[in-house]
Amino acid sequence: MDKYPLTSIHPDAKIADNVKIDAFSTIYGDVEIGEGTWIGPNVTIFEGARIGKNCKIFPGAVISAIPQDLKFNGEITTTEIGDNTIIRECVTINRGTVDRMKTKIGSNCLIMAYVHVGHDCIVGNNCILANCVNLAGHVELEDFVVIEGVVGIQQFVKVGQHAFIGSGSNVRKNVPPYVKAAREPLSYVGVNSVGLRRRGFSTETILQIEDIYRSIYVRGLNLSNAVRVIEQEAPQSPEKEFILKFIAESTKGMIRGPLN
Repeated sequence: MDKYPLTSIHPDAKIADNVKIDAFSTIYGDVEIGEGTWIGPNVTIFEGARIGKNCKIFPGAVISAIPQDLKFNGEITTTEIGDNTIIRECVTINRGTVDRMKTKIGSNCLIMAYVHVGHDCIVGNNCILANCVNLAGHVELEDFVVIEGVVGIQQFVKVGQHAFIGSGSNVRKNVPPYVKAAREPLSYVGVNSVGLRRRGFSTETILQIEDIYRSIYVRGLNLSNAVRVIEQEAPQSPEKEFILKFIAESTKGMIRGPLN
């Protein structure tokens, strides 16, 4: 471990040999930090943090502070951050409560400046959260979600894989996989075709996804009828199964269709 003299590191912290910790950072006892990770100056890492390999945590970040939840009763919980994830300036990530016992950020994520990730959130792999995104407690983001700046997501909301949410949005309902969402109130504005192409989805697959969402949001069907049409008419594919499973599990309700 390479550390400046002005750091404060608890002797019980488990830190790999080639971790670099800059000045004025504080590492508490029940903390694990993986190989190759850099902890910038003025970072605070509280009890329960589990940080992977080759991460970068920039100045002012606060990782694994206790939840901002009046029901929290001191239970032993964790904050887990996967490998190769970047945490930019002044990000705050709270540890879990008895609900999930952890808050989790996946691998290969970019969490930009001033983001807040509340207790019991689950963020998948390869997600991007731009500046000033705020996740309330119990939010779930599946893999490859991209959220533009100054977005607030209400507690217990779920965002499906490969979804894109436009800047300044307020997210009060679930956002299904593969879509773009924007406007106020938050609405479906199309399939995230640019993002899907960048990640290697074929044109045929993207067109099939667009047909599915045409049934849900454009054809004027209610959701149960749209699901019946998709089940009967849409070709079998993993994407179809992901969408139907997401809808079936969406107890929070889903975003509305495009506004006229």
